[in-house]
Amino acid sequence: MPTNTYESPLNARYASKEMQYLFSADFKFRTWRRLWIALAEAELELGLDAIRQEQIDEMKAHAQEINYDVATARENLVRHDVMAHVFAFGEQCPLAKPIIHLGATSCYVGDNTDLITMTEALVLLHKKLLNVIAALAKFAEAYKALPCLAFTHFQPAQPTTVGKRAALWLQELLLDEEAIGHQAGEMRLLGSKGTTGTQASFLELFGGDHQKCRALDAIVAQKAGFPGCYPVAGQTYSRKVDSQVLNVLSGVAQSAAKFATDLRLLQHLKEMEEPFEKNQIGSSAMAYKRNPMRSERICSLARYVVADALNPAMTASSQWFERTLDDSANKRIAVAEAFLATDAILELYLNIAQDMVVYPKMIEKRLWAELPFMATENILMGAVKRGGDRQELHERIRVHSQAAARQVKQEGGENDLLPRIAADPAFALSLTELEGMLQPARFVGRAPQQVEEFLAEQIRPLLKKHKDWLGISAEIRF
Repeated sequence: MPTNTYESPLNARYASKEMQYLFSADFKFRTWRRLWIALAEAELELGLDAIRQEQIDEMKAHAQEINYDVATARENLVRHDVMAHVFAFGEQCPLAKPIIHLGATSCYVGDNTDLITMTEALVLLHKKLLNVIAALAKFAEAYKALPCLAFTHFQPAQPTTVGKRAALWLQELLLDEEAIGHQAGEMRLLGSKGTTGTQASFLELFGGDHQKCRALDAIVAQKAGFPGCYPVAGQTYSRKVDSQVLNVLSGVAQSAAKFATDLRLLQHLKEMEEPFEKNQIGSSAMAYKRNPMRSERICSLARYVVADALNPAMTASSQWFERTLDDSANKRIAVAEAFLATDAILELYLNIAQDMVVYPKMIEKRLWAELPFMATENILMGAVKRGGDRQELHERIRVHSQAAARQVKQEGGENDLLPRIAADPAFALSLTELEGMLQPARFVGRAPQQVEEFLAEQIRPLLKKHKDWLGISAEIRF
């Protein structure tokens, strides 16, 4: 049923349910409670007399039973979401009520939750990216030796293979895989830094014990599954982290858009296609059309992600001293939507890569239309070996090539370069001999070997390392 309020297409149409949940209010508030429990546990372990085990047990018993009605009513009254949820949690935990959020500021739950969310979202994207790599690797292996016309400037150039072109897409994804894995591994928590990052409130709680303040951060990070906290911060973690993360997402979007653009062009050439479902409609007016809807959507979403990456960059550069709040509204939108859009891009990419369609006859037809021009050097060498004059033959090939080009471009005819050369006695080569020189595999260089070496040395070891993440598929909802 349609709603009567705005709903983001990233939720309604594009992003997966897993990614949507990571940025949902429910995940956020449950993570807040996890962090409050971790803080209380750490304070107890460090000998804070105000904390008792029975209080922590009570908090754990109600961690998943969020009384949203109480929190909502309280927030309407106090206009503060963190304090509203502290109040709601306290109503469920009367024993623990006095010590929930002890020593912390709002950013303890807000910023740490954002870092947890982004890290889990990076891992989810990493998993999907590896599955795209696996699908493209399978495709590259299958077509590593199938010759096709290559293009520079979208003009016919020396042949390559279909698999080698897929390896170009893979190379870019390999760079993204390294970047996303590195970024996820470098993520840290804000920890328990207090209102200006000095841990003054915790130093007071621990009676001036600096080592306990240091240990507090380490224990909270460990309980949250992180290797540590950023060593220094203001009230917030550096917003440069958001910028770094979104730059990684932008990289994924760039690679995906390159692939999707290539596939759109190949679909125009009728050499390859994205999947087209049995009941799919390509055009409301032209029933015969098979529009590259998925690839176009990748390009559209990628454009958004690349542009969106500027948001946290501008935010990071404009923060004042230990904290301002002009990051908050922008951050809530820019970071979440970048992840949701990148997730949608990888879902589309995986869906396409697992079922790409190749038309070898069309590929062969286009290659043969241009191959005679590309074989002229071979023809020249063959004629010289039979006693011809290299300079004279070069001029004759130039004249014949221009005539054949006019035949194709101005007359709309077939490329008749080979018959022209066969009819020229200066070459002393029959049409059969000339056609024998035009075996496409002779013109692709090391493309098949490059693909196999790349797969063996780079891709297969990577996929083996992450084999437990493989085996997922993607279904496009709209």
